[in-house]
Amino acid sequence: MQALRTGLQRAAPQLQQTLSRGLRVSAPAAAKKGQALVSELSSIIESKLLDYGGEVQLEEIGKVLAIGDGIARVYGLQSVQAGEMVEFDSGLRGMALNLENDNVGVVVFGNDRAIKEGDTVKRTGAIIDLSVGDGLLGRVVDGLGDPIDGLGPLTGQLSRQRIEVKAPGIIARQSVHEPMESGLKAVDSLVPVGRGQRELIIGDRQTGKTAVAIDTIINQKTINAAGDDKKSLYCIYVAVGQKRSTVAQLMKTLADQGAMEYTTIVAATASDAAPLQFLAPYTGCAVGEHFRDNGKHALIIWDDLSKQAVAYRQMSLLLRRPPGREAYPGDVFYLHSRLLERACKMSADLQGGSMTGLPIIETQAGDVSAYIPTNVISITDGQIFLESELFYRGIRPAINVGLSVSRVGSAAQRKAMKQVAGTLKLELAQYR
Repeated sequence: MQALRTGLQRAAPQLQQTLSRGLRVSAPAAAKKGQALVSELSSIIESKLLDYGGEVQLEEIGKVLAIGDGIARVYGLQSVQAGEMVEFDSGLRGMALNLENDNVGVVVFGNDRAIKEGDTVKRTGAIIDLSVGDGLLGRVVDGLGDPIDGLGPLTGQLSRQRIEVKAPGIIARQSVHEPMESGLKAVDSLVPVGRGQRELIIGDRQTGKTAVAIDTIINQKTINAAGDDKKSLYCIYVAVGQKRSTVAQLMKTLADQGAMEYTTIVAATASDAAPLQFLAPYTGCAVGEHFRDNGKHALIIWDDLSKQAVAYRQMSLLLRRPPGREAYPGDVFYLHSRLLERACKMSADLQGGSMTGLPIIETQAGDVSAYIPTNVISITDGQIFLESELFYRGIRPAINVGLSVSRVGSAAQRKAMKQVAGTLKLELAQYR
């Protein structure tokens, strides 16, 4: 600052000469004006320098080498972490999945037409997170947790939570012992589901899998109307790879029945990018975990995980990961296991909340021995098998009681129901 003042004082005589020539005034007047001008300039520059912030912001950036099919190859980003969010020039976001020697494979959350070769990509230093809380009830959000129902931004009690977190450990859990009543007699009597259980709904297309799930949500209306937080069941419906018209119809059905008051819909439709269809089930899980970790009860329905596996296969093949059985990548089992393990009944020391999971899997021609169905059957605590033949005969829900099982069993039934339903399976088996 002192050096600046000295420099301006040295320049004062030259400034005076210029002023006397240009303004045709006497030397003393020019000297006076020059001195005032120097003083004014000095104070302006000094104030600007004092206001100047000396903060330095470092950003690690990379360049897009190639873009196509929702996958960007990026040069640079040497310190990027697997699963980290990155941002493109266009404002689109992506996730770093493949970390290679000379480039990074990034999946793009949206239409990649806005990205071109040579664009700048910068690290955000953050793992994908979203807003969770009571403010999400009655809303429809996309795979990243942003509202898509046209009702404006999310409001109410909200907090930020990561989309992918580690499932609770062994000590943090307790065995399932409370009934999660679906309101369907065939399910509640023969294949009982408890709060904190994972019960797979499996069957061919058009056998009423979604209908079972939606009826379960609607039938929670009575228990939620009581207003007891410890008994209420908050519902999350995750639609993966479905038509937008189907999701809109489903939302209307729930709204007409008054079920949207305690329900959140997470939608990654068929027209959305594969990375969003891959991410949506984890987004729904994070929403449900907020209730579970606060001593409340949640029900999450993934409709369906077959389409999530297909989206993950598409991403993996485009990232040139080695294909395995049915061209699925080697870690497709881990894709579903780390998701389904997050649904559980928490111990009393951790407020005793629960998250019940009802994953849906679509089979081809009743083949339950295919790769994805066997994977999910092995992870879950039982399955409800829906059969086309029964459906066409007018038996709905079309549950094949012989192939359906609940590994929790009568532990998740009330005494009255246990007494009535005790011999039902035996009698049905003898009839068949």
